[in-house]
Amino acid sequence: MSNQQEEQDLQKFLRDVDEITNLIQGLNSTDPAVQEKAIADTEKRLSSVTEREEKECRHRVDRTLINTRPSAKDLPDQEGLTNPERFMAAVEKDAKERARRRAKNEALANALKEQGNDAFSKGDYAGAVQKYTEGLKKQKDMPALYTNRAQAYIKLQEYEKAVLDCEWALRCDEKDLKAFFHMGRAYLALKQYSKSRECYLKILEMDPDKEKLCKDCMNEVDLEEKRQCEEEKATKAFESGRSRAVSVTQLLQKLSRPNEDALFYVGGIQLLTDAIQDCTEQTLFRTNNGFSIINDNEVIRRALHPELKSAAEVELSLSLIPLWRAVCRGNEENQRLLLTHPYVNTQLPSLLLSEVSEIQEQCLALLSLYAQTEHGRSLLVRHLDLTKWLQTLVSFVNVFDGRASLAMDLLTNLTMEEKFKIQCRIKLSTGVLPLFAQLLNSFTTVNQTALVQCISVMGDLCSDTVIRMQMAESQESWQACLNLVDECWSENKATRYLACLQAVLGLMMNISLESSLTIQELAEEICRRCVSLLSSQDGTVVTVSGTELNTR
Repeated sequence: MSNQQEEQDLQKFLRDVDEITNLIQGLNSTDPAVQEKAIADTEKRLSSVTEREEKECRHRVDRTLINTRPSAKDLPDQEGLTNPERFMAAVEKDAKERARRRAKNEALANALKEQGNDAFSKGDYAGAVQKYTEGLKKQKDMPALYTNRAQAYIKLQEYEKAVLDCEWALRCDEKDLKAFFHMGRAYLALKQYSKSRECYLKILEMDPDKEKLCKDCMNEVDLEEKRQCEEEKATKAFESGRSRAVSVTQLLQKLSRPNEDALFYVGGIQLLTDAIQDCTEQTLFRTNNGFSIINDNEVIRRALHPELKSAAEVELSLSLIPLWRAVCRGNEENQRLLLTHPYVNTQLPSLLLSEVSEIQEQCLALLSLYAQTEHGRSLLVRHLDLTKWLQTLVSFVNVFDGRASLAMDLLTNLTMEEKFKIQCRIKLSTGVLPLFAQLLNSFTTVNQTALVQCISVMGDLCSDTVIRMQMAESQESWQACLNLVDECWSENKATRYLACLQAVLGLMMNISLESSLTIQELAEEICRRCVSLLSSQDGTVVTVSGTELNTR
């Protein structure tokens, strides 16, 4: 049976259900006029059904013997046909029988749906489609069977069938959000971007609480459409003979040669980095399999290991990371491909621990490039294990070169992501807070500009209740904060290290939002420092100190 015929059958079935429901409601009405009209409409419907059945049987040879003298018992019950109460009772009996059969079919359909869900969860998408289809034979108007089958079709890359199933689900329930969601995904795969957006906008219109979901989905549509446009433009540039476009493809071909000397790859990668100036070259790098050519080369892979064994490997590593920056700058698709490459995903965080400071700095610069945008931060928290990052990045407060500011800028941007804060909880008490207290206690020997940023980052992290609770309970951290206040301020003297003092007072105020035994034990010391600070000439210090006193 064609899809068009199946659709017509479904529409007729749904119309019949609506018509019979209206007839039953009319027969049950207390209004005589409505009841009389319902009886007439019912008789008309029964007559039309009888005529249709007779037409269907005319082509057959009728061998029935007709009794020209029927007995009284063979005659229809005329009183039953004309008595409204008896007629209504017959209709209700028929309705109950239909309801019983429907309930039975619904139970069978639900059982088949569960079997389909089980197959889907095991990755057997074809088997799931089969079970959902069997369920629809039992009950045509169950939206969940259509949407579940659509999801399985998407996994099987049969996107047109998925769209059709979603349309059928919406005929059963015009407000089915899952139908719009899966239809949006199918249209995206079919590169029908406008229709995909319409689906997500429809979800948002019906349920404003799904704003984040719809925003993420429409961002995905935008990125996919942008990727397609970039690749079409890059192909035209290459075919037209544009010099840099041709250079990128030629250099990638040379770099694909295996087992060359490390310095051979260093020179090639540096030339490739210089050739990548805009989105066109970035896209050609991607479409010419640049990530695999570079990252799957065994010689280059060794250069990604934090324990480098030779000067040539160091040079290779220092040439590779700038290439990644050139390829990924402003290019969301390349950023995604780099972070999802299995080897890079594993080794990139370990480069932060490299013994070579230049490699650390290049790695920090690359990660900072990601952290500057919401999309990049989302990629970092989704694809990398960041549980140790806070401790690692805070440790850069001990250095006095560009690594310190890069690390603090990276941390500042990452704290915008709630998922990063959640990962920070894991190592906070055991790893981060002891290190943080050590930095506060020795602040005169560390990078004070970076320390101010670090203190501010810790204050931002306090917006997370779990982190704030851990910090509020850390006596070591509280004592370090009080020691820093003492170092920055002496009563009746000018404030020293004002930026550090303002930062640590802000942190103390944020931590004090949480009640803890440690705060109660140190309340007298905290109040004594704050009272002393009220004589400061700095308005910010006075304001924060007064606020801190009010919380005691």
